[in-house]
Amino acid sequence: MTDTTIAPADASARPAVREIGIIMNGVSGRMGYRQHLVRSILAIRDQGGIVLPDGTKVTVKPLLVGRSEAKLADLAAKHDIEDYTTDLDAALADPRWEIYADFLVTKARSAALRKAIAAGKTIYTEKPTAETAAEALELAKLAREAGVKTGVVHDKLYLPGLQKLKRLIDSGFFGRILSVRGEFGYWVFEGDWQPAQRPSWNYRAEDGGGIIVDMFPHWNYVMENLFGEVKSVYAQAAVHIADRWDENGEHYTATAEDAAYGIFELDGDIVAQINSSWTVRVNRDELVEFHVDGTHGSAVVGLFGAKIQHRNATPKPVWNPDLADDHDYDADWAEVPTNDVFQNGFRQQWEEFLTSYVEGTDYEFNLLSGARGVLLAEAGLESSREGRKVELPTLSLD
Repeated sequence: MTDTTIAPADASARPAVREIGIIMNGVSGRMGYRQHLVRSILAIRDQGGIVLPDGTKVTVKPLLVGRSEAKLADLAAKHDIEDYTTDLDAALADPRWEIYADFLVTKARSAALRKAIAAGKTIYTEKPTAETAAEALELAKLAREAGVKTGVVHDKLYLPGLQKLKRLIDSGFFGRILSVRGEFGYWVFEGDWQPAQRPSWNYRAEDGGGIIVDMFPHWNYVMENLFGEVKSVYAQAAVHIADRWDENGEHYTATAEDAAYGIFELDGDIVAQINSSWTVRVNRDELVEFHVDGTHGSAVVGLFGAKIQHRNATPKPVWNPDLADDHDYDADWAEVPTNDVFQNGFRQQWEEFLTSYVEGTDYEFNLLSGARGVLLAEAGLESSREGRKVELPTLSLD
């Protein structure tokens, strides 16, 4: 072949740059806008895309979908986005858009996911994936039958603190893990004298609200991916504050729990206790903290920080209520160095999902994983309602 000879094109070769169209439904909401649109998809777009292992690049092009054309137009103009529509059916029928991403309120999600599956779109969705475990499992089965790739948001696993915790676990630091204690929450104002930080539907069961439905799916994937599969749950839900005021300043009575106290049995005889509350004033370093105890060491991790205490550095407290204890227990803990560069967790998972989509690899955080999270929430509500421990069955697509 001479210097001027051009080799024939390889028809199977991947293009150097591939643009993926993404339908983004529900971007006017808090999470859909802030975390998924601005900090994930637009961040990926503005950096020029993602470089894949083989050196090719993937870029993204969003299509904003919602009910209010005016809101969509404002968002599109603000962020230099060309495409938006109020017609979801038309968007799903358009082959330019390969992925359907769902950030709707829970009650609206299942119907939209069914449409996306029927249209053969790849799916990436917030959790919970449905209002019931049966429906969540049905969606997972429908997706498998349709040959549709799916992904469910597991953002807490990508928090810097939990990534440090994962590193500790993988290194064998803890020895045998004995227990996990989690504290999550903050004070959400009632809405009368200060505006509430969360939408009012969060406090109405009839609208899909409640902290168990919101947080137990998170705790499920955190526990099963870091410590072990959840075998049972005992939970106590509470409506601590019934009188609240909505976005228009109108009084309403909360019908969904604003706090939940859960005890979970995990594989390996690990016991986890996690409190979730929107009615707690924070007295901890971060809004979420997990205290993990093992035979060889312990750790306390939050959103970003992580500190450890090895068994060789463990003090020997003696209980004596008659004498003041002046020992500085906080000083017995050592900070875990960061050592890595952690980016926004939502963006990191988006990049991993897009890479898996293009490469055609299996993706473990799929609709079946999402169904397990819905199952735990459902079992938690059942436990609180009936005052008993509830065993969790193993979900399967077969």
